[in-house]
Amino acid sequence: MPTDSSSGRSLWDSVDAGAPTSRAERDVESVDLKKVYTQMKTTYGDIKKEVSRVIVGQEDVLEQLMVAIFTDSHALLEGFPGLGKTMLVRTIASIMDLKFRRIQCTPDLMPSDVTGTYIVEEDAAGRKRFRFEEGPVFTNILLADEINRATPKSQSALLEAMQERQVTMGNTTHKLERPFFVLATQNPIEMEGTYPLPEAQVDRFLLKIMVGYPNIKEEDRIVELYSGEFTPTVSKILRREHVLAIQDLSKKMPISSDVRDYALRIVAASRPAGKNAASQFLDYGASPRASIGLVLAAKARALLNGRNYVGKEDVKAMAHPVLRHRIILNFESERKGMSPDDVVNQILKDA
Repeated sequence: MPTDSSSGRSLWDSVDAGAPTSRAERDVESVDLKKVYTQMKTTYGDIKKEVSRVIVGQEDVLEQLMVAIFTDSHALLEGFPGLGKTMLVRTIASIMDLKFRRIQCTPDLMPSDVTGTYIVEEDAAGRKRFRFEEGPVFTNILLADEINRATPKSQSALLEAMQERQVTMGNTTHKLERPFFVLATQNPIEMEGTYPLPEAQVDRFLLKIMVGYPNIKEEDRIVELYSGEFTPTVSKILRREHVLAIQDLSKKMPISSDVRDYALRIVAASRPAGKNAASQFLDYGASPRASIGLVLAAKARALLNGRNYVGKEDVKAMAHPVLRHRIILNFESERKGMSPDDVVNQILKDA
């Protein structure tokens, strides 16, 4: 049974801490958390098996997406066209039996196209009234496809939903149903007519996930799957309440003080100071939000792999996706042709 080394309390000591106060908490209450925990490694194996029926390879990408979802966070996927980013997100939504909506971001996309708007309705007696028509943001998984093609005004419409899990229209605040995730994609090669996300908004994404090319063997399997007579399908693995329960378990995962200190040293090493690598290659480093994100991501990765503790290997594995979009390269690193991942490698050495 997992315990917190700093307090000696069991993971289960806080399960019955109080009466549930929201629908999401009641849903978690209805699930046997111990059973979910003991079956977590098997469940993740089943998820990978189902995803592999539609998506070939990309195991690291899948793991990082699962980490983002099970930490109740958002993820930004970046990769060249045709690599299956949209299909992967849609497949995960199907496996988890969650509501899924997609926004195709374009320069003429309006904020009301994202959040919703008030419309005038007339009843049988001829009386007119305003009714709020929910936008696509009222879902469980929102795919913002090619988010860097939307204007800053439309991009900012997602900020409140991502951070506060609510949408404010006029004087009324509408709560979003849990779980709620924004999984956004962007194309790194077409920069004309795009609007790069501002740093404040990029920081709202827990992870930036890089989607790479498949190898020859994987591409052969892809061609075999999608040039044949049958279209692959997936089965449902998790229900909504199970996703909420896993999120709850992820936060309860114990982490020792030395592993937490290791995560803090990594983030601190990303800030230019003295003669460290960050001073040589970066203008700005990561904020405390990165420290929180790195610890949460490491906890979720440990849970996915069926362990009852967080190891330094979990922290190190999540350092790149947590930090690569939170550090600002300087002229020297760009002159040398270094990528954010190259600089993160140097930061890990310093830590």
